[in-house]
Amino acid sequence: MNEAFICGLPAGQDLLEALTSEFKYRHIEKASFSVIGAVTSAAIAFYDLTKGQYDVKEFMGHYEIVQCSGNVSLKDGSIFVHAHIVLAGEDYHCFGGHLMSRTPIFAAELSAFPVPGASPVRQYDEQTGLYLWPVER
Repeated sequence: MNEAFICGLPAGQDLLEALTSEFKYRHIEKASFSVIGAVTSAAIAFYDLTKGQYDVKEFMGHYEIVQCSGNVSLKDGSIFVHAHIVLAGEDYHCFGGHLMSRTPIFAAELSAFPVPGASPVRQYDEQTGLYLWPVER
């Protein structure tokens, strides 16, 4: 069982790729995590329930990561990071959504909490059009 850990993520690297790389490096397939820091631009998405697709929007400029949280599981046999992010600009207004690639790190600190037990495997859900964990009761 891996223990909880904290670490910095490399400046200039894409945030989603850096997170994925860190969990792969540590062989962690099941975890929850939180990130704080700043980015030099951002790509985030909103899942349009009617269209069944993500609408991606890019934001140019520097932003504080007010909160970025997510989980780690398996998808198609690989470690998969699912994250949502809330950002604030110099006007102190916040906005957020699903973290996408093309979000370069200025500075970032990761707090991660591996979870014991079997790793959930994301499966395609016909109803939502998303890859979700199976519902277990």
